[in-house]
This record gives sequence, structure tokens and C-alpha cells, in this order.
Amino acid sequence: MNRREFVNWMGVGALATSLPVALAACGGTAEAPVEETADETATTDAAPTEDGFEAIGTVAELDEAGALASSNFQGTQVVVTRSPDNPDTLIAVDSLCTHQGCTVDWDGSAFACPCHASMFSTDGTVASGPASSPLPVYEAKIEGDQVLVRV
Repeated sequence: MNRREFVNWMGVGALATSLPVALAACGGTAEAPVEETADETATTDAAPTEDGFEAIGTVAELDEAGALASSNFQGTQVVVTRSPDNPDTLIAVDSLCTHQGCTVDWDGSAFACPCHASMFSTDGTVASGPASSPLPVYEAKIEGDQVLVRV
């Protein structure tokens, strides 16, 4: 065997040993199915009411977490909380920051954007920027043990 044949066989060997790695990298991954929690499926009434309100969660879930959020509620992102001024009043806003679309969080007194520190008042108006447009506000109410929102 001469040097040229030896180098050719080494190249073939290198390709053969890397082939399984390349195939594994190109193949799809088997993802585990996403499991819904029993609370979400059992406690909310998903059917919209005649007046357009739909359940986003229960009063117990709202009180436990301080806010209810959904990333796909009637085609939009929504966050609902109790008003700090009047706990009987609910506040519901679109949770996408109007600056660059990050998801805002309820911090107990205002809606805060974690990406660029925009702050929004309970009525959705901009308290501090860089956001310059208010958050869309939605109607929310409690009916029985359900928290309902109309987008």
C-alpha cells in the first residue's frame, strides 16, 4: 500500500465515522407532548358567553398568583389582575409591550416590561418609556368563580 492509498482510506474512514453524527444532527428530535395541568382544563369554562366574555381562569387562581396571563387568549396575549386601588375591580391589558413586543408582567402596582424597563399604569398608559404607546385595555369581570375577559 502506498501513501496515496493510505491517505484515501483514512479519508473514507473519517467520513464513515462522522456519518452517524451528521445523520443524528439532521434528524428530527422526538419531543415529549406538552401536558396541560389539571387546573387549566378542569376549572375554566372555555366556551365564550353570549356577550363575548371568555374565561381565562378562576378567582382562586387569580388570588393565588396575583395575576392571570395567557399567551393565546382569543388570538392575543392578555394579563389580568385585581386593581390595587379597588380589589373588586379587575384590570385586563394586552401583555405585549408596545415598544418591542416583550411580555409585560404585573409587579403589584404597574405593568413592567423586563426587556427595556417600560412601565405602564393600571389603565395601560405609559408611565415611563422607551415605550410611547399605551397597552390595549380589555373588559374583565368575575362571574361565579370564573375570571372572564372580553377582547
